[in-house]
Amino acid sequence: MSVLMVNEYADFNMLKELLGATDGNLASHTKALEKAEYVLVEKQFIGRKPNTRYSATTLGKAEFKKHIEALEKLIRKT
Repeated sequence: MSVLMVNEYADFNMLKELLGATDGNLASHTKALEKAEYVLVEKQFIGRKPNTRYSATTLGKAEFKKHIEALEKLIRKT
């Protein structure tokens, strides 16, 4: 998700490379994020190749920020 916070969007291959995830693992995680309405999924064709790209929703950005704040709070307590 942090990749989507820095960039406007990321496509499947970019996420796969950055995260070192398998196709199946990344697909299941992005599907869960889409279901929670944290990411928006856009499918398109570039030439004849399918391309799926993801962008963080307003809700997703807010929840990510809350998650980071909670982690920082835990770190400060240790």
